[in-house]
Amino acid sequence: MSAVLAAGTYRCRDVAMSVGAAVDAGVTWVDTAANYAAGTAEEALRPVLEACPQVRVSTKVGFLPALDRQAARDAGVLPHDGHVDHCIAGPFVAWQLARSRSRLARIPELVFVHNPERGMTERAGLSRALTGAFEVLEAAADAGHIGGYGVATWSGLASGMFTVPEIVQVAEAVGGSRHHFRAVQLPVSLMRLAVVADALGGRGASAEAREAGLDVFASAPLGGGELPGVMTDELVRVIAPGTTPAQAALLVALSTPGVSRVLLSASTPEHWADALGATACEPLHPDRLRKVIDVLGT
Repeated sequence: MSAVLAAGTYRCRDVAMSVGAAVDAGVTWVDTAANYAAGTAEEALRPVLEACPQVRVSTKVGFLPALDRQAARDAGVLPHDGHVDHCIAGPFVAWQLARSRSRLARIPELVFVHNPERGMTERAGLSRALTGAFEVLEAAADAGHIGGYGVATWSGLASGMFTVPEIVQVAEAVGGSRHHFRAVQLPVSLMRLAVVADALGGRGASAEAREAGLDVFASAPLGGGELPGVMTDELVRVIAPGTTPAQAALLVALSTPGVSRVLLSASTPEHWADALGATACEPLHPDRLRKVIDVLGT
């Protein structure tokens, strides 16, 4: 199986426990964000990362957790006064990145610009905002403060607010042909079958990322934890007979062409053992994936 599981930390009740279970199971990549666990996820990860130097980590900049709001105001990095919960302006990105490195006590392998489409109403404004954020991230990569950067989106690619080639074009305008733009992150699951269908057809975000030499991180492969509980025995048999509901759902994301890593937030050793069982299976043949799409629709 070409795609591998990585530990996500979104909605983890106990980040250290969940990631510890993942690392014990052999997972070697952890994905987090400045705002996860109400802004405490990076700090909670620090002892795990210190004990496990082989584990790589990606984080995100953009969302401002409530506990950091006053510090951001005091630092003068917010573009205007008032209630702000998301910002990708250059000064804020630089400030948040420095805090993330301090909290993780690690140079992140990747830093994603988190949901850049948030609050944007037109593409030109988004392009300008991404340019400012990428300028900071390119400088950080040149200085050795991060390994590279990317964009993590929930709806930006699906809605057509931007495309992978357009993001790469911004990176090339900022960093030239040797830019440090490395990855995109987007939802891939039974609840997002249009992404899978596009990938099978050699089009869409996954195919475009692969053509550009980018890694694709699939988020929410279990639909925020909802899928295993609603999958029928018949659907599991259509996907992969003999697997558990969670394994069948994960196989869809793991088998989607172009996907490099599938982010899973699992809390116990038992959950991780079950999930890793999916990686021991053969990837679903494209014809099997098409059958799943035909059964469920896009």
